Amino acid sequence: MRTDYHVHLQESRGLTLDWLKVYVETAQEKGIDELGISEHAYFFDETAGILTHPWAEARRTLRFADYMKLYEEARGQGMNVKLGIEMDYIPGKEKFIRQFIERYPFDYVIGSVHWVGEFGIDLLIYREEYKKWDLKKLYRAYFDQVIQLAQSGLFQFVGHIDLIKIFGYRPDDEAFLDALYNEVVEVLAKTGTIIELSTAGWRKPVEEQYPSRAFLEKCFAAGVGIVLSSDAHTPEHLGYRYDDAVRLAWDIGYREVHVLEKRKATPVPLT
Repeated sequence: MRTDYHVHLQESRGLTLDWLKVYVETAQEKGIDELGISEHAYFFDETAGILTHPWAEARRTLRFADYMKLYEEARGQGMNVKLGIEMDYIPGKEKFIRQFIERYPFDYVIGSVHWVGEFGIDLLIYREEYKKWDLKKLYRAYFDQVIQLAQSGLFQFVGHIDLIKIFGYRPDDEAFLDALYNEVVEVLAKTGTIIELSTAGWRKPVEEQYPSRAFLEKCFAAGVGIVLSSDAHTPEHLGYRYDDAVRLAWDIGYREVHVLEKRKATPVPLT
């Protein structure tokens, strides 16, 4: 079974039923068995107390009722789409995140780390900031947040778990990275947190899936489950390089992916 749960509409043509239909039809053409929409939570007024950076504030222009209306209309027309959301995990905002999540009937909530303090790690406008950091300290700070995300128990899976590598900046110390990944994987396994095998990294400067092969091998060895995702922001990126992703997962040893419904994960065969 193939899924695509990490999917965005707003930044291309917005939250309209006609645009969602294009996504649904494209997913069917590409052999995706289950599609979920997972818009960025920072777009919605109801999340104003969570991510308060001016960059996000400038983009907070939607009401969640419109998102729910889109989902309900789609289901009413027979479209098999799951209701998701991508939340920025911000340390100290767990109470507000929980209140938002529990207010709505999500099938799944993606937890992602996009910010280390005031540093938007995946934004082009911040790319030069990497040169100002000690990369070991930056990676430590980033993965500390990933660990806290998993420990919070708020999310069904972690989005693009090693996003910090997006522009190709990595500490030149394999032993450091190996130990850091081991620490993260131990927490993922202990908390039962799933990760996504995301093909989005193949479209980014790093030109590598999330997570790296070495990281994914550690996840498999520890029994950490996966979902398949493309992080598509346009229909053509749905299921992007899924054949490559499935081959990688099989080569490492994975034989199952997870499907999500009502915030519960169920393993199914990976095909």
